[in-house]
Amino acid sequence: MSRFSRVSVAATSAMAALALAACSSSGGKQTEEGGGSAGGVDTPEMTVAFITHAEPGDTFWDRVRAGAEDAAKKNNVKLEYTANPEGAGQSNLVQQAVDKKVDGIAVTLAKPEAMKGNVEKAVGADIPVVALNAGMNEWKDMGALSFFGRDDELAGEAAGERLTEEKAGKTLCVIRGQGHVGLEARCKGVAKTFDKSEKIYVKGTDTANVQSTITAKLQQDKSITHVLTLGAPFALIAQKSVKEASSEAKVATFDLNDEALKQIKGGGIEWAVDQQPYVRGYRAVDSLWLRVNKGASVGGGEPSFTGPAFVDDKNVDLLLED
Repeated sequence: MSRFSRVSVAATSAMAALALAACSSSGGKQTEEGGGSAGGVDTPEMTVAFITHAEPGDTFWDRVRAGAEDAAKKNNVKLEYTANPEGAGQSNLVQQAVDKKVDGIAVTLAKPEAMKGNVEKAVGADIPVVALNAGMNEWKDMGALSFFGRDDELAGEAAGERLTEEKAGKTLCVIRGQGHVGLEARCKGVAKTFDKSEKIYVKGTDTANVQSTITAKLQQDKSITHVLTLGAPFALIAQKSVKEASSEAKVATFDLNDEALKQIKGGGIEWAVDQQPYVRGYRAVDSLWLRVNKGASVGGGEPSFTGPAFVDDKNVDLLLED
């Protein structure tokens, strides 16, 4: 791998292992409010609204939330976690947080056009806002203080380089919904460094649709050698599609959950491009505490990256250790 070491995750294995231990493998924890206030600081309790575009059942967000909750406990923060996969719905959650006059907002910007107006309202109301996960090219224009995540296009380029090195054939890049800037950027990056990729769209909120769409494509095109999904739950569905289509295609993915780690260990999934979601959840909340209590900002106006790093059978044991 020319730019991204497949063992680079080792340097942060302790944090990643903590993240896996801290979150549920069942996924989809979507209660409206949570967090704790018994922390390691003596500053007054502050309220942070943590607003994501998580879809119900997506275990990736359990790991983001686990990091946010640990930072909240440490910093005497009341964490109010909410999520809505639709841009308009998520934007309304931001407006509600503004109306409640919270002390800070951490928000994902998967659909920046829908989010822009209300994020700017929050900034205009002197509520510090940090962005995470999606919207790396848009956060600064909205007035957010920091961005915690990964350059999705660069991560896609890394995946494309690996597919090229492995002499992969035609590869499906599976996007679980149109309009998500981060997912589109990943597939765009793959196409920049690997010339045999094809995008396919599925309805991420409908498991049956995901499986049937991938299955149909594999049955139609026997030249497909790899299915690259953009989230761990979809890699597990793609495995079923491969079996159903009697295909020999291999499955790789972006992002991880406990089951995907086990599948990498067992050979069912070739590799994953990890973005350390626990770290970005933790740092988003921590940075808001720093802003409110110390007047500080993190990142110096530049994104704070938490990935990418490859996880495969050579280093997966580091993340399976508790």
